[in-house]
Amino acid sequence: MEMAPRTLLQKIWDDHQILEEDGQSLLMVGCHLGHDGSYYGFSVLEERGLKLRRPDQFFATPDHGVPTRSRSLDDVTDAAQRRGVETLERNHARHGFTHFGLGDVRQGIVHVVGPEQGITQPGLLLVCGDSHTSTHGALGALAFGIGASDVAHVLATQTVWRKRPKAMRITVDGTRPAGVTAKDVILAIIARIGANGAAQHVIEYAGSTIRAMSVEERLTVCNMSIEAGGRAGMVAPDDTTIEYLRGRPFAPQGADWDAAVAHWRNLPSDPDAVFDTEVELDATAMEPMVTWGNSPENAVPVSARIPSPQDAASTVQRDTMREALDYMGLAAGQAVRDIAIDQVFIGSCTNARLSDLREAAAIARQGRAMVPAMVSPGSSMVKQQAEAEGLDRIFREAGFEWRESGCSMCVGMNGDLVAAGKRCASTSNRNFRGRQGKDSRTHLMSPAMAAAAALRGRITDVREFAQGAA
Repeated sequence: MEMAPRTLLQKIWDDHQILEEDGQSLLMVGCHLGHDGSYYGFSVLEERGLKLRRPDQFFATPDHGVPTRSRSLDDVTDAAQRRGVETLERNHARHGFTHFGLGDVRQGIVHVVGPEQGITQPGLLLVCGDSHTSTHGALGALAFGIGASDVAHVLATQTVWRKRPKAMRITVDGTRPAGVTAKDVILAIIARIGANGAAQHVIEYAGSTIRAMSVEERLTVCNMSIEAGGRAGMVAPDDTTIEYLRGRPFAPQGADWDAAVAHWRNLPSDPDAVFDTEVELDATAMEPMVTWGNSPENAVPVSARIPSPQDAASTVQRDTMREALDYMGLAAGQAVRDIAIDQVFIGSCTNARLSDLREAAAIARQGRAMVPAMVSPGSSMVKQQAEAEGLDRIFREAGFEWRESGCSMCVGMNGDLVAAGKRCASTSNRNFRGRQGKDSRTHLMSPAMAAAAALRGRITDVREFAQGAA
């Protein structure tokens, strides 16, 4: 019997399903990523006298609790975070998994390191104890975050239980206008469907706009699938994916590479595959985006004004908007470009790869920061490559701080904080209350937009710089 057309999601799910019971699937995990927050899972193994089931399929790097001022744990201000980094090293010695430690040039944010090292590959079912594991779907993997108890289960069994999700396809077509980055595309998507718009779904991003993106741009889009409510985000593997992975340290080699590529080319959704939900967007109408509230769905073009609660569709939405405006210290009708900012953060698993830093440096070189600005590369290798290109010199000459790699101000840890009441232009993924520090105010935007904000001391349309304005 001929098999019915399947989506990319269905193909990977079927390949990894061991059994289905009471609406739940037991899935074989192809790759498990860890970080300094994985200590709980290992403590469960120790308590129960269990071994790590597949050391060869577990890869870890400290990122959440590491300092960005140096590579010394002496600069970790939180004792609990220091223990997390130290415990990861001890678990590595005990269990023998691959560990990119603090002194390793391959260290970095786990969602930057996985693709960078070629660990993330098409067709894999990949998990990690972090919500932004969806990032890895940019290479055609089914990747999702898991909780602490699931981490322990995967460490012990290399399997995980999950309910089969629905499939959503978001098609973005058209050539992006000048100044519109992958970050703007995903913010536009979230503004369109809402922070809960993809609930119970895995999103497959498709269309000419997505196909034209580099893998690093696709990683940014898939990273914020969680902010759209999705369980994961994916892009079908293509020639761009294959060329990105070719020759990377953990990618297949020789005959194994040829076999892997042949498999990867069969993964894209079949032409007649049916999705539970379809959404379409026109990239040609997009502009650089900025968030104004406490949810990534509160995103508007930089040329817009802050929306009014009076225009909300419901009483609940009206009250939520009022509360957000009050917290953010903003007024309805205020021009986005009139919002003064206090500091800038360029980093995180969303936007701290080499291409992101290049885009930010192209703006930074046109002036000097009027407010404190910090750049934290996504990995030590990104930092090394950026320094080889002289990007660190550009940032320093423009008055930006050049830091080490880590999650840093995205999660407001180890002193990398936004002070209460202060406003930060950030390239990270969440603008929740207190995300970057107690009572902090966060505006999400692209690296180039963040650099422009640093030079002007206010939210600025990056296209002014593209046109040669100073």
